[in-house]
Amino acid sequence: MKIDVFELERIQSMYENKVEYNLSDTGVHPYTLKELFNNEEIAELAGQRLGYGHTNGDPGLREAIARLYPGADAANVLVTNGSAEANFIALWSLLEPGDELVLMQPNYMQIWGLARSFGAQVKTFHLMEEMDWGPSLEQLKEQITPRTKMIAVCNPNNPTGAVLSDLEMRWLFKLAEQVGAWIYADEIYRGAELDGKETPSFYGYSDYKKVIVNGGLSKAYGLPGIRIGWLAGPFDIIARAWACHDYTTISAGIVGQWVARRALQPGMREKILNRGREMLKENLNVLQQWTDRHNGLFRFVPPRAGAMAFIKHNLPMKSREFATRLRVEMGVFVIDGDCFGMDGYLRIGFGSEKEYLKAGLARIDEFLQSISL
Repeated sequence: MKIDVFELERIQSMYENKVEYNLSDTGVHPYTLKELFNNEEIAELAGQRLGYGHTNGDPGLREAIARLYPGADAANVLVTNGSAEANFIALWSLLEPGDELVLMQPNYMQIWGLARSFGAQVKTFHLMEEMDWGPSLEQLKEQITPRTKMIAVCNPNNPTGAVLSDLEMRWLFKLAEQVGAWIYADEIYRGAELDGKETPSFYGYSDYKKVIVNGGLSKAYGLPGIRIGWLAGPFDIIARAWACHDYTTISAGIVGQWVARRALQPGMREKILNRGREMLKENLNVLQQWTDRHNGLFRFVPPRAGAMAFIKHNLPMKSREFATRLRVEMGVFVIDGDCFGMDGYLRIGFGSEKEYLKAGLARIDEFLQSISL
């Protein structure tokens, strides 16, 4: 099996922990255990026996996850090692060589690489900046054929922060139903909406049942280090995915599941998400003011969710060159649009602490001055 280098993750893995200012992340500033739990709870965690536990996920955790999806119960949920494993086993269990997958772009490109490695044909439809990063539904319609096995979307979207409208979601369901295709929705940024209105999940949104979604605690929840993700879908598909999970990681870590179960309790979940949204609103204002000061050098459609902005630039160099020089010369790490097949853009994460973000942006200003802009 041949597999493409996952360029975005390879670049982040190489540099995100080596730079002074990492503005490549797309989640809110991570929590510590002391910020989440009291001493009694931490003592309870310390007393956990470090066995395997339930390989498909702690029952209480799966029940907590199921509450996020209309009509779901624990049997509709599989807990995974982050949403990256969820993506892997979902595509592995559903796609066969020669199948056709229609993928939203720009997007987190793991699904693109995985589908190609499994022998599927990948076709794309695009979000359009001139439509505030809304989808070209006519382009989507043209790409779908009777061979289309899956339509894959990221909603809220990485890297644009756009959110599909009710009309756009229903159009997707209509097109999928016409050919019997699966809708696979990456919903990892659900809960990080800046206006506080949680994005509806594709799961349970329609009577159409061929829907599977992923989620996790790494982005909106600020808990990437516990590596907890999940799939939610029809029971038989979740059972098939669990069989694939037996061949990958077997189970998610017992400590991460303990933290996740408590983080998803209604009161705690609301507290975590509200903290993240307030941080994102403040920081988006900082980023907007920064771009405005540069007199048209940068522009972006304000994201509706997530901790990243996809910024169009008018720099006298390619995005990759700018991002590389910025990292090497100034110790600031942003993601170039080439990682999404779109030169001319930069993805800047703004989920960090506000003063850290300001300092990183000030360092970018220094670099711009050094290249005489």
